[in-house]
Amino acid sequence: MRKYEIMYIIRPTVSEDNRKALIEELSNVLTSNGAEIRKVDEWGMRDLAYEIQKHRKGYYVVLDVTTPDEARAEFDRIIRLKEDIIRYLTIKDVR
Repeated sequence: MRKYEIMYIIRPTVSEDNRKALIEELSNVLTSNGAEIRKVDEWGMRDLAYEIQKHRKGYYVVLDVTTPDEARAEFDRIIRLKEDIIRYLTIKDVR
């Protein structure tokens, strides 16, 4: 298992209840496949550096996880299908 930092940006038009459900759903994708989520850091609504899909703001979420490659691959597959996620990035943690 490897350590990763996963950051994703949720569309700003998503309601708070739907946003919490989406964060929970994406976390469950990882944990149900054998990953351990060490930290969930919600940065909140922030300005984007450039416009993405006609949005100037986005809700940032950062996960610190230890996960097998299969769980990370499944997370990548699922997050690409979510229309409310406007951008995501997975970085291997070398700390």
